[in-house]
Amino acid sequence: MALNPAREGAATAPLGNLCQGLTTLISLIAFPSMDYIIRTIRDPEKPNTLEELEVVTESCVEVQEIGEDEYLVIIRFTPTVPHCSLATLIGLCLRIKLQRCLPFRHKLEIYISEGTHSTEEDINKQINDKERVAAAMENPNLREIVEQCVTEPD
Repeated sequence: MALNPAREGAATAPLGNLCQGLTTLISLIAFPSMDYIIRTIRDPEKPNTLEELEVVTESCVEVQEIGEDEYLVIIRFTPTVPHCSLATLIGLCLRIKLQRCLPFRHKLEIYISEGTHSTEEDINKQINDKERVAAAMENPNLREIVEQCVTEPD
């Protein structure tokens, strides 16, 4: 399987310190950092985490204050190949995990990194559409896969 050429030269740092603003935000609310939340999400078809596969890295998270005690959280992930058939599912896993774990008011936007997937525009629309996300989570088979990916390892 050929690697995604758009990934070459991409940051490979672990999700240790996402950014100074995020670190400040997280320390203010005394909650584990964002990397702690998303680093353990498992790939739907491999035994690895998204961090291990470099689908999410330190540079993929952006947090902006958009109001009093309200934040915009933007995640940009990079599929391992430009034709990854599970990119929508990975985005769904990121969304569900963050919705469950973020302890502050937030707006969440999840995108495929620009130029890293053949259908990124369509997938971006799907994973940021609340009705499509809700419909996907009503499907018992999809819900089970998402739960397997987002459940913390023992």
